[in-house]
Amino acid sequence: MLGVLVGMKQEARIIRRFLPDAPIALSNATASGAVAGAERLLRAGATRLLSFGCAGGLSTSVKPGTIIVADCVVMTGTSYEADAGLSKQFGADHARQGRIFHSDSLIETAEEKSRLYETTGCIAVDMESGAIARTGKPFAVLRVVCDDSSRNLPPAARDGLKDGAIHLGGLLSSLVRQPSQIPALIELGKDAAMAQKAMALFLEAHPPQL
Repeated sequence: MLGVLVGMKQEARIIRRFLPDAPIALSNATASGAVAGAERLLRAGATRLLSFGCAGGLSTSVKPGTIIVADCVVMTGTSYEADAGLSKQFGADHARQGRIFHSDSLIETAEEKSRLYETTGCIAVDMESGAIARTGKPFAVLRVVCDDSSRNLPPAARDGLKDGAIHLGGLLSSLVRQPSQIPALIELGKDAAMAQKAMALFLEAHPPQL
């Protein structure tokens, strides 16, 4: 049985359309949530795992909307190879392939993104893939780039999240404290919406072959 780990509720809604019977666990974009989510999937009987959702770009070669099926996950200096057969079932032949970096926290600055790309060779980063890779179960990673490697994340991207969804109170408080971030937040929102649409279109064109 396949289990799916996602960070946000919107990501869960997208993949549910294509995997209606698979158990889906939510990390709420936290390190502890990712580990707990992977454990819940194993307890539910999952024997194969998928890390699904958005990723942050680390390489200038991946722009928002780029679909990535990772060939390996890098976490704390260790590389975990994705299962080639499962990756193929999730469209590896039609997506960008490369290394994904797992981080326990948001990578917020362009400088840090560039440094990670130079030191790890990973083209993108997420907060869930390491948790499933470390289970030892066969896994695949299907991600879409949601933010550009050349741009800093506005603080509201962090402050406006709670329990896997947009937290309006935190978002507004962040904007009141730092209104100058509004243009960057608008651009991020446009990129995220475009990326989610790109993922849905990819899955429609290349539905999971399970």
